[in-house]
Amino acid sequence: MKFIQVLSSAIIGTIVIAGCATNTINETSSKPIPAAKFDLSTWKITIPTDNDNNGKVDQVSKIDIQNYSHLDYFYLDDENNMVFATPNKAFTTANSSNTRSELHQLLGGPQLTNYAPGNNFSLKSHKNAQSYAQIGGNLQATVKVNHVAKRATYPEKNPAYSVVVGQIHATKDKTIVAEGNGFGYGNEPIKIYFKKWPNHQYGSVFWNYERNLPKADPNRVDIAYPVWGELWSESNEPGENGIALNEAFSYEINVVEDIMHLTFTTARHKPVTFQINLANNIDANGKVDKFDHPYGYKGDALFFKAGAYNQCSIKDDPGFWYPKCLGTGDWKTDKKNGDYAQVTFTRLVTGMSKKPQ
Repeated sequence: MKFIQVLSSAIIGTIVIAGCATNTINETSSKPIPAAKFDLSTWKITIPTDNDNNGKVDQVSKIDIQNYSHLDYFYLDDENNMVFATPNKAFTTANSSNTRSELHQLLGGPQLTNYAPGNNFSLKSHKNAQSYAQIGGNLQATVKVNHVAKRATYPEKNPAYSVVVGQIHATKDKTIVAEGNGFGYGNEPIKIYFKKWPNHQYGSVFWNYERNLPKADPNRVDIAYPVWGELWSESNEPGENGIALNEAFSYEINVVEDIMHLTFTTARHKPVTFQINLANNIDANGKVDKFDHPYGYKGDALFFKAGAYNQCSIKDDPGFWYPKCLGTGDWKTDKKNGDYAQVTFTRLVTGMSKKPQ
């Protein structure tokens, strides 16, 4: 398949995990909590709030998420599906202007830091693969995108009107970067997007591969691959070739040794599959990408993420990633104005890699 290249990514308490401070907000409601219906034993979550007023986005540990829900941003709906919502304007993680209500995989015990090998997986060809929690991994999800942000000052910027519903992230580690081997930048070998323009009936599903290069490198770009509908650079109405809001689709990310196998399925369309070696610079079309790192993500620690990672940044900046979307910071106002993203998962399962059929 061909691709297009574009420029590049209630009760309040605080707990401390060895080497890593985490803000934890234990907010419950009368409804069942998400962990009662979904296995969240290897996940923490980032929520777009700062309820303890420490200037940092709130994160709920993999221990506390077992008894956690948020009335606005993370909860079960009436059918016991898991809902993630996030406004355009709210607290964000460091060095990001995009809000998120998003799970972050942590494979090891609570005594480990986020970037410890025991909390992450690696490719088989990683020189220290034996020190990681596992080699490769598998993430399967069925999701419905309920809403994407409706208002952007610069709609021509590709991230406008879009949300990421699943990804693999590499850890950002200054120590690894200092070794000079070209790893540790915190890039993403896959981000799964849904984008729908406000005047369109249907949206598009596609995935991006980010070249594993330093942030300052102009060649560090996202390569977009179409699944259903258009790519994020297209303003054309995808029509019935796309996916509507509240229409379920499924994805599987299956990293076996060094190979990432992708499968996308939905009721109205034929399945779409991809395969890419994450340990070299051959793209998903089987062509050598001379600009990518020659060893891809071979030397990185990796982890899954899933939820609603809102791409409609409110930042006003000439950079590609900043469409200056609208938002007030008040959830009720922004929800009324359509300045938010919301995603519902009916299935979310993760585990060891699976031998391809």
